[in-house]
Amino acid sequence: MKLQQRCEAIELILSDVDGVLTDGTLWLDAQGVELKGFSIRDGLAVRLWQRAGHRFGLVTARSSQAVKLRAAELGITLLRQGSEDKLAVVREVLEQQNLEPDKVCYIGDDLPDLPVLRYVGLGVAVADAAPELRQAAHLVTQAPGGRGAVRETVEVILKAQGRWEQIVRRYESGAV
Repeated sequence: MKLQQRCEAIELILSDVDGVLTDGTLWLDAQGVELKGFSIRDGLAVRLWQRAGHRFGLVTARSSQAVKLRAAELGITLLRQGSEDKLAVVREVLEQQNLEPDKVCYIGDDLPDLPVLRYVGLGVAVADAAPELRQAAHLVTQAPGGRGAVRETVEVILKAQGRWEQIVRRYESGAV
């Protein structure tokens, strides 16, 4: 199946966090408080995707207050933290959302994401993902994790769905 066809079917994007929405760096202060850096452009992409009538969710093996806060800020209610078996989590999410795997895009960066990447309709690896992930992906972004890879993915899908120009026109006209 061609990339265009895969993108046209997507209704839900699920993403890993560390290494995808962040550059994978984990900062801990002297009190053990975890800090993460998130790309503003990736955040806007999540909002654009949602405004286009689609759903966005996060699936991460780690649990983090920073991720919980960022998800809330972006209106992401589909948040699953703290599970090493991402494929089981994704299957559960799809069942709850009443979606088939071909309607789902998953963005990942490392080996724990590999089973999910192979399961969904559109598997995306960020530019600096593990070689095994890049090889298995339907799409490899040019942008690395934490530096616009989610934005790039959203643009590719929305362009394939014929929605991107409409979004751009809304911004050009100031009707955002």
